Amino acid sequence: MEAARSLGHSPWRAFASVGLPMARPAIGAGVGLALMETLADFGAVSVFNFDTFTTAIYKTWYGFFSLSTAAQLASLLLLMVMLMLYGERATRRNIGVGQERVRTQPLYRLRGWRALLASGWCLLVFGCAFVIPLLQLLVWVWQRGRFDLDERYLALVAHTLSLGAVAAVVTVAVALLLAFARRLTPGRGMGALVGLANLGYALPGSVLAVSIMLAFSYLDRVLVIPLAGRAWLLGSLGALVLAYLVRFLAVAHGPLEHALSRIKPSLPEAARSLGVSGAPLLRRVYLPLLLPGALSAGLLVFVDVLKEMPATLLMRSFGWDTLAVEVFEMTSEGEWARAALPALSLVLVGLLPVIGLIRRSARLH
Repeated sequence: MEAARSLGHSPWRAFASVGLPMARPAIGAGVGLALMETLADFGAVSVFNFDTFTTAIYKTWYGFFSLSTAAQLASLLLLMVMLMLYGERATRRNIGVGQERVRTQPLYRLRGWRALLASGWCLLVFGCAFVIPLLQLLVWVWQRGRFDLDERYLALVAHTLSLGAVAAVVTVAVALLLAFARRLTPGRGMGALVGLANLGYALPGSVLAVSIMLAFSYLDRVLVIPLAGRAWLLGSLGALVLAYLVRFLAVAHGPLEHALSRIKPSLPEAARSLGVSGAPLLRRVYLPLLLPGALSAGLLVFVDVLKEMPATLLMRSFGWDTLAVEVFEMTSEGEWARAALPALSLVLVGLLPVIGLIRRSARLH
């Protein structure tokens, strides 16, 4: 951009001829991500009574009790997601990563009405996306939701937090194993396996729920019931945690892989030269250095699990309702004011870790 300006281009012309073509792969990736998230969405489309694949899977499963038909719909949705994922990867093919120095000053300093217009646009987006909905939730909580502060609400909070914590610990542990496997066994084969494991984030929660339920139903029928006399896998919390693991493994793997790449090979080599190896090497060298990345990964998974609705709604055990499920049930019955309390709780519980991550990122930069 600076080189284009030095050659006589105006800011708008430099943006159109230099900035926009360079940003085209990122724009394509953003559009692909938005499309995949829209295909996977369940809460918004169900509340506004707009039929999609995700709502059709839920209605087929719970309305007609046909797991095979739900599996057929899930396979079609999976095909659409894979096509979108392929298109997103195609937009980034043969695109090099540019190296740019860290900029401490803004490229353009806006003044006058331009500064007011830019700030006003940002405040408008922030107000429509966060402030106005939050104020409406607060009004509804004061009008009706505060009367639902009872033992059942505390049980919902406990179920939500415990599921998020267990899923975060399990996912971070598996992601850490994958990151170490990638580091200790570099190669195309291991890279392909790690990439395949990280594809779960592109899968909608309803597709994961149907696939896991089909697999566990088969295992219960063939192995568990003949041995134990009853089904143990289908409808268990373990199946739900497995769905969370597959869905959010990529979320945890990114921060851990970045944190592991910052550990120079000379550090564990120096520890081995001093007689430290095996488990003590992991405990005394790797874990202290990986702790910030592991905490970031765990918080990201925790927040994602809190608001995950399709997999939780389809696979939860009897009596294990969460705040997200409560929001869906209240809104589906038209009880908007009663849905405000669990919705506001989700916002507050999910906002605190995000604020912590933003402050930590600001300190690192």
